[in-house]
Amino acid sequence: MSLDHFGTADFQRDGYVLLENVFSSEEVDTMLGAVKGGSRVAETTRATTDASGKLAKLAIWHELGDDIWTAVSTCPRIVNNVRILLGEEAAFFHGKVILKEAQEGGAWEWHQDYGYWYNAGFMFPHLISAFIALDDCNQENGCLQVLRGSHKLGRLDHIKIGTQTCTDPPRIAQVADKLERVHCVMSPGSVLFFHCNLLHTSATNTSSEHRRSFIICYNALNNPQLNDNKTEDLVPCPVSSDDAILAYRQ
Repeated sequence: MSLDHFGTADFQRDGYVLLENVFSSEEVDTMLGAVKGGSRVAETTRATTDASGKLAKLAIWHELGDDIWTAVSTCPRIVNNVRILLGEEAAFFHGKVILKEAQEGGAWEWHQDYGYWYNAGFMFPHLISAFIALDDCNQENGCLQVLRGSHKLGRLDHIKIGTQTCTDPPRIAQVADKLERVHCVMSPGSVLFFHCNLLHTSATNTSSEHRRSFIICYNALNNPQLNDNKTEDLVPCPVSSDDAILAYRQ
């Protein structure tokens, strides 16, 4: 599924665009199997605390490999749309599985992804995330919330709340009254593409249902990373075959 002119216009205006049914139920089940039993998630999971002290868990990595998560990250249904939205070639940045567990998954405080990534040395906010819903995402289990058009604010100041990097709360209070808050209700297999300066948050999961997701982050190929620790030049994200995910069925 590819974005059309209207989808790209929505992204430019709102800072995000939602595509339904990008992945089949069989592909989603295969990803969920890797969440539950795969070594990549098990070996990289860590927890942060939200403002209330609840744990928000994620597994994160910065390299492609030979597993299902690489097949998803290089899937043409994702990479080609990211190229369209960036207006240029894309480089893989990182992937992460968000584990918002039933009745105990913590919140993610208001932030911009570029609030994290600015200090990683990226010169321009030319980065995009692709949020893949693996479970139903709704208000009860802590779906993503965004402020429509907030990417046009530019990068805001960020501080530490709990162990998370978050947008300065007084500034959020000022802008939240002026921008529309959207609860991104999503079905499994749908994908939300969003700009790295889009303000977003998610509440705790108070429901009896898990809310798991896979988020892939991409950088524009011509967006230099100025960090002194940078050791590798950016390379175009490879593109796998469209049926590569199902090769990992158990």
